[in-house]
Amino acid sequence: IRFLFTCKSWSDLINSSSFITTQLNMNVTKHLHVSLLCLHYPDLKRPFEFYENYEDYPDLKRELEWSLFSNETFEHCSKLNHPLGIKKDYRVYGSSNGLVCISDDKLDTKSPIHIWNPSVRKFRTLAMSTNVKFRYIALQFGLHPGVNDYKVVRMLRVHKDDSFAVEVYSLSTDSWKMVEEHPLWLKCTWQNHRGTFYNGVAYHIIEKFPLFSVMSFDSGSEKFEEFIAPDAIRCWSRLYIEVYKDQICLLYYLRLFHCEEEGMSQIEFWVLQEKRWKEMRPFLYPFNYYNVVGFSIDNELLMERSSYGNALYLCNYESKQVLET
Repeated sequence: IRFLFTCKSWSDLINSSSFITTQLNMNVTKHLHVSLLCLHYPDLKRPFEFYENYEDYPDLKRELEWSLFSNETFEHCSKLNHPLGIKKDYRVYGSSNGLVCISDDKLDTKSPIHIWNPSVRKFRTLAMSTNVKFRYIALQFGLHPGVNDYKVVRMLRVHKDDSFAVEVYSLSTDSWKMVEEHPLWLKCTWQNHRGTFYNGVAYHIIEKFPLFSVMSFDSGSEKFEEFIAPDAIRCWSRLYIEVYKDQICLLYYLRLFHCEEEGMSQIEFWVLQEKRWKEMRPFLYPFNYYNVVGFSIDNELLMERSSYGNALYLCNYESKQVLET
């Protein structure tokens, strides 16, 4: 960032689209400048304290802060503060190519949404929606490579009749578009659970009791698809949806205390191939209670011992090796 203020010609070069594209392609190809964005205690060595309801402990929540950590060594790189200096709790709702989407920890239709580049300390506050009749289901962000545009997707429900709608924001046009038309299979009672965003498509686990499925919404074509989940899945709280080797995958704690290898636990593992779920060998991890965080850029499973703990593990699927922080 200091080179932006060296001279005008340098500033113009660094801000040019050709320079940004060149640097971005190099970083993506070589996996350079990759960081983990974490919420943690200021004292990184502080042991985790378990509480059933963090809403009852506002002083504890206020201590937590966001920081960047090395993707390889987990070393602390830098602390992040809200770009507007706001002390209110905020949350990260997606990141792509150095851009981060943040908003309130508890969302409502009046929650401001910011797209933020911490590296150059620039941000954009999105225009507020006028659709106050809706309530939030989910907020997601990422790049859609097919249209070369960054998208924000808000999934909404109407307060009165519980009907469903989607709003899509385009960074290139700085505008929102409402998508109210959706397929018949969504015109029923269903619950939304975990989700992920990949290549411009929002994926969500939905429950239409007693069945589970994955709903996808392409933020470019504005098309929906449904993929029925494997029969073994019965509980959403033990189910995660992630991206592994450029494929959408499901991770499920089917047997919490069963594993053929001593000292290890396992997670059932499926990948979405040609619109079908392919069952893979289970993912192994150290025997204990761990939560799935997601996959690293090197396709290693990142797990934590608890929601706000300081113990992170990288589990390699092929070698079954585990790296502890």
